[in-house]
Amino acid sequence: MKASLAIYDMDRTVTRRATYTPFLVHAALSLAPWRLLLLPAVALTMAAYGLKLIDRGRLKELNYRLLVGRGLPPERLEPVIEAFADKQVAANILPGARRAIAADKAAGRRLVLATASYRLYAAAIARRLGFDDVVATETGLDIAGRIVARIEGSNFYGPAKLDMLLAWMEREGLARDAVHIRFYSDHVSDHHVHRWADEPVAANPHARLKRLALSEGWEVVDWSE
Repeated sequence: MKASLAIYDMDRTVTRRATYTPFLVHAALSLAPWRLLLLPAVALTMAAYGLKLIDRGRLKELNYRLLVGRGLPPERLEPVIEAFADKQVAANILPGARRAIAADKAAGRRLVLATASYRLYAAAIARRLGFDDVVATETGLDIAGRIVARIEGSNFYGPAKLDMLLAWMEREGLARDAVHIRFYSDHVSDHHVHRWADEPVAANPHARLKRLALSEGWEVVDWSE
């Protein structure tokens, strides 16, 4: 009998709203409220991204540096992360996502959260929701062991999500033909993983993914209620 994985995207799949900018604002308020004065600079980085002057990974690094700082010891950041995860689980989880996670767990599936968000806080949210594994964008460490804005490896977005899931499976000793994979996501940028999965599910899909899902015959679900 094949092992079974249930792989979930996070933002707007499990959560109602995106989490990255709220995390940065939460961290700034908790650690150095003066950094909120840098929000106009954050808007400029977003404009640069919109004009394709920087990529999504660089955008994340710049905004992290502006609102969180160049480097923080893990022990200083940990309580900030835990408080943010508590807030997200209390108020930002879709009801249908909670039910799906519970059903997949009850069916014996290994639960994997696969997100472009930083593992820093995604892992804390995943732990509260009962996930077994997290595959996410990693932050770097400087020579003093402080967490820095630099992304370690790839930003876990688009085609990189599938590449990183394959690398994770290899590390875990999971051969593709030996596992059954159910994958949930709200966004068309994850279509590479949808096509790779045995059971692709468009969860709370935006318009482009919904059109693709209907044309491909994928399951479409709404977890807002």
